[in-house]
Amino acid sequence: MATICDSCRQYLKDFMEMIERAVEELLEKIKEFFQKIQSCSCLKRKRSEPDRLYKPVLQLHEKEAAQEFLQHIEEASENKVIDWESLKALQTLAASENPGLQQSAALYYLHISEQQHQTQANHVPDAKVKSELPEEYLEPYHNLLQSSDLEVQRKASLSLVNLLVEGNVNKEKVVQIGLLEPILELLGSGDATVQCNSCASIASLATSALNRQAIASEGGITPLLVLSKSYDPRVQQNAVGAILNLSRSEKIQLLLCREGALPVLILHLQSPDSEIQYYSCAALTNMASNPCHHQSMLQIGDGILLKMLLSLMSSSVEKVCCQACSCLKNLSLNEGIHTDTVSMNCLAQLHELLKSSSENVNEAALILLSTLSENHSNMDAIVSENILNTLGKLLLVHKTSPGITYLVSTIINKLATSDTQQAITDSQCAVALLQVLNCFRVESGSLLQATACLAELTKYETIGTQIIQELDVNKITHLLMLANQSENNDLSFQAACIICYLGVDENFTLLLRPHAKEVVNYILYFLKHQEVRFQHLGLLTLRNLSRDSYFVAMFDESELKVQLRRVSQQTAETQELLQAVLFHKEFQKHK
Repeated sequence: MATICDSCRQYLKDFMEMIERAVEELLEKIKEFFQKIQSCSCLKRKRSEPDRLYKPVLQLHEKEAAQEFLQHIEEASENKVIDWESLKALQTLAASENPGLQQSAALYYLHISEQQHQTQANHVPDAKVKSELPEEYLEPYHNLLQSSDLEVQRKASLSLVNLLVEGNVNKEKVVQIGLLEPILELLGSGDATVQCNSCASIASLATSALNRQAIASEGGITPLLVLSKSYDPRVQQNAVGAILNLSRSEKIQLLLCREGALPVLILHLQSPDSEIQYYSCAALTNMASNPCHHQSMLQIGDGILLKMLLSLMSSSVEKVCCQACSCLKNLSLNEGIHTDTVSMNCLAQLHELLKSSSENVNEAALILLSTLSENHSNMDAIVSENILNTLGKLLLVHKTSPGITYLVSTIINKLATSDTQQAITDSQCAVALLQVLNCFRVESGSLLQATACLAELTKYETIGTQIIQELDVNKITHLLMLANQSENNDLSFQAACIICYLGVDENFTLLLRPHAKEVVNYILYFLKHQEVRFQHLGLLTLRNLSRDSYFVAMFDESELKVQLRRVSQQTAETQELLQAVLFHKEFQKHK
């Protein structure tokens, strides 16, 4: 038999040593791998995972609790959820190490939460769950949410979401009794369903102002931002919804900026999910309400935010479109952004939204347009876009809508100048305003705004002439009614301004002659008024209408003449007092 030489023997020895080293290195790498994967949050549990070969033995008190609880289920009254004795049994089941018993407790909570949801949806008067569960009913959730059994976590977290959404538990109390911590821990679960339910719970809890700070203090922002980038659309949607509710707090807005929420939210504006688009846009709207965030928001992606918002204005989803307008409106509180927004074809898009059949879209577009119209440098662009024509049509279509009327009146008032009077005349806006005056109650803020806008427009000759041509007996009667009423002094004053400014036109005074008595009545009331502006307007109206001989004769009435003498006397006394005060000051200066 052949023997190997010393050289080959050495080769074999080296080869065996190399194999041993390779095995040791491989074992070390396997060990490192398991250490890393075990440290991942998706595998963490509040309790250690039970050995699969170990089955917990049912304790005697657990058996008794299960039997008692089963008996309650079989004999449950329709008028109550659970009595105090059965609640103790339920707490025992929730605290058990046996997954089956824990699942029974979690399943019961899921049952009553879904039962209440159906009751609310069907408007059933005899709800099986009280409007708000006592604190004791929440205690079992401590054990259920921290269970090592995935099904228990799923059912318990879902039932808690249902109860929070339906308002069957006090949201502040949920945080106060310590349930926030296990809910936040479940955000790190490796199960998408548990993550989804936990995000939904945080979103619901964050509707309470008291809870928002607690969520932020417990470190809830970072995991929510991580989950907002989840591949599961349900998790992503609920995480962004939670961030939206947190963004309602100014203090937490700063934390969101610090944690890097802005780029995440801006990225989500491109999401294929309209709910995620809406939540992200709404959160950015909240952030944009504070001008100190504007620079940070616009620096991301070289100002990509404005482009995305302008794109969302064309969204077919109504609430997304409206929210984009709201966010741009808040950003436009910064005058420096006005020019950028207008230069990016914003007015053309706004014009299309004003033509929409949706009143909500119309209002959102009008709010943004109102902000842009505050900048006088945008006036020419707004007028040249023929938006005024659409505003006039909007008033006529939505003449009973207080929101539309108020906003359109505000915008027209801002745009009214001597340079734009012809464009306003051509647009028929003044005619439309005249028609809406009898569509609202005297106490309506929209009626006051429309009347004030019309009073401003009547200062311009071209517009005033157009208004006079549209007046008829009914419109003049209504205008005089507004001027004569004393329930709303500001409304009365603005209506009287319209009459005063139009009073320089003889065609108007001819129309007003049949109502001369009503005119004398409100002028007399104005002259007696304690406010100087009313007295001044009364005198100005007398002067303008005195160009008509008919009104001169009416003004010769004894009571009106007596009041004029009193006003004259008051004015003379005021002048004497004023001169005395000025003389005294001058004397003291030279003394």
